[in-house]
Amino acid sequence: MEKSDIGLIGLAVMGENLVLNMESKGYRVSVYNRTYEVTNKFLQGRAANKKIVGHETLKSLISSLESPRKVMLMVRAGSAVDSVIEQLVTLMAPGDIIIDGGNSFYKDSERRESFLREKGILYIGTGVSGGEEGALKGPSIMPGGSESAWPYIKPIFTSIAAVAEDGEPCCSWTAKGGAGHFVKMVHNGIEYGDMQLISEAYSVMKNMMKMSNEEISSAFNEWNNGKLQSYLIEITSTIMNHKEKNGDYLVDKILDAAGQKGTGKWSVESAMDFGVPLNLIATSVFERSLSADKERRVSASNIYSLEINTSERPTIEEVRDALFASKLVSYAQGFDLMKVVSDINGWNLDLASVAKIWRNGCIIRSSFLNNIADSYVKNDKLESLFLSDYYKDEIKTSLEGWRSLVSKAARSGIPVPAFSSAINYFYSFTSNRLPANLIQAQRDFFGAHTFERVDSPRGVFFHENWTGEGGDTMSGVYNV
Repeated sequence: MEKSDIGLIGLAVMGENLVLNMESKGYRVSVYNRTYEVTNKFLQGRAANKKIVGHETLKSLISSLESPRKVMLMVRAGSAVDSVIEQLVTLMAPGDIIIDGGNSFYKDSERRESFLREKGILYIGTGVSGGEEGALKGPSIMPGGSESAWPYIKPIFTSIAAVAEDGEPCCSWTAKGGAGHFVKMVHNGIEYGDMQLISEAYSVMKNMMKMSNEEISSAFNEWNNGKLQSYLIEITSTIMNHKEKNGDYLVDKILDAAGQKGTGKWSVESAMDFGVPLNLIATSVFERSLSADKERRVSASNIYSLEINTSERPTIEEVRDALFASKLVSYAQGFDLMKVVSDINGWNLDLASVAKIWRNGCIIRSSFLNNIADSYVKNDKLESLFLSDYYKDEIKTSLEGWRSLVSKAARSGIPVPAFSSAINYFYSFTSNRLPANLIQAQRDFFGAHTFERVDSPRGVFFHENWTGEGGDTMSGVYNV
């Protein structure tokens, strides 16, 4: 019996399309789903007459694979992944490879890699981005974990991945442990920021500028042909023009309550753990929570009855500049987080490579990722994208329109929390003096938490007896 090149467990939307992608590249694929009816339906439908073999048991699936046996899991993140791995461990041999392609939390991936290493089984935790279409036609793939497994997986992954304009596959090794899923988590955090920023631009055009859906669609379409070119801008143009059978615009009928699955929250929690400002993405996560609180928002709107002041309308160029500059902030914060965590964990992430992985196939693919990659190629020690020539030039070009848009929206009563967060982060990051000296004075006043002085070296701490009634005892210095 002919052996399969790889097995895949979990035939939901992503799993099913990845299987078809692999088969189209010449690979023979064995598949398994917890419910065999799903497997059988797939075999009778889209997988008919293809080199795709269904199995009713995990034992049968594993037996069908060539050695070293490679199995990819596309199941719901969390306990379901652990459950399948526990079953696979009893069926697989040292040197075999388990690949988790779901949206697992990176610390879970680190734990699983360590657990399987003790069993002699290799583990890859890989981010896969691109949705249904990407999975079928070419996703962005971010593998990490057991590097010794990579040579066996690389031919498959690089063949099914999206391809950038320069011909490079949007897939390359990230680092050990949970690095692959960490990179995907940050990708999803940036995705939250991107979507919130685009929605705010839409709101400004619709509510302040009184533009029609067709005009808004046209604006996004025009931007997609310039430096704002990206997948999310492209689909927003399409969404704005989409009509129901009765001629009504569908977007106007959709309830303004956004859902979320947790990866944005993980990004923010990780940023807080490592002390990295992720303001814009955090704001975007909280705005989704606020949007879901529809009933209380309606009650508040009835109580306050605030009117939108449209006497001071922004120009379309100001909206564009604010959107572009704010997107740059979102990506910069995400790359800052990856750099800090990479340094702490010893991952040695190649940030230029990460930017290249995201150039096609994934949800946040944008033309300026080439510029971000170039910035890290020119200086692999770059401390922040804001210190690159590319960011300096683009921010200076967009700053006046960015400022004007945020101020006009505030005076008009239109919420632009992500735009505001972005520009305030930029102002703070580029300030050589912040009011945090007062915060430290307050902390020392009530808790003897100490402070550093501008006329002493960093790392030397002082305490002041502010009231004349306190003592010399100081609280310990530490960061949470």
